[in-house]
Amino acid sequence: MEKNIVVCNKPCRIIMLIGHGKGGYSYLAEYDGRQAVLKQIHHEKCDYYTFGNKILAEQNDYQRLKNAGIRIPEMLAIDIDAERIVKEYIDGSTIYELVKKGISVQAYIEQARIIAGKARSASLNLDYFPTNFVVKDGILWYIDYECNEYMDEWNFENWGIKYWSRSKEFLEHDAGITSVSSGNIIS
Repeated sequence: MEKNIVVCNKPCRIIMLIGHGKGGYSYLAEYDGRQAVLKQIHHEKCDYYTFGNKILAEQNDYQRLKNAGIRIPEMLAIDIDAERIVKEYIDGSTIYELVKKGISVQAYIEQARIIAGKARSASLNLDYFPTNFVVKDGILWYIDYECNEYMDEWNFENWGIKYWSRSKEFLEHDAGITSVSSGNIIS
């Protein structure tokens, strides 16, 4: 990606890649005089997930999450044609990083359950994978905008929590990405 781009008529300077997920690449950037995250949608194949229009889904999901009262970064800009989103940067550690370092995230499980309860009340499931949650000043943030219609199979207690400790599922996933990445991949 180019180092300097324009999003919604404002300059955006890319600082570094911070994540690569099933929907896009996320970059730490400077936008409108502040640190931000630029998400560039990609169209790479994903064997386990089917997408429609990703950028419109992100726009719609952002509003659904806000309406549900889920703590998420503010959307600062969206460029539908270039498939780019600029959002507030939440400076902190992901749950994934904490678990990988062997640090207990037990203190954040209750916050995750409260977030999951709000999501369920709105008939939503979040992507509960621990790379999508950042701790800043002891507060848990959901930093992705992805959400889907609620299904018990994919809720926090039945799926997400499996990755919030050094479980078999977490260790297998980590072994897979550690062997193919430099640590900048976010699922």
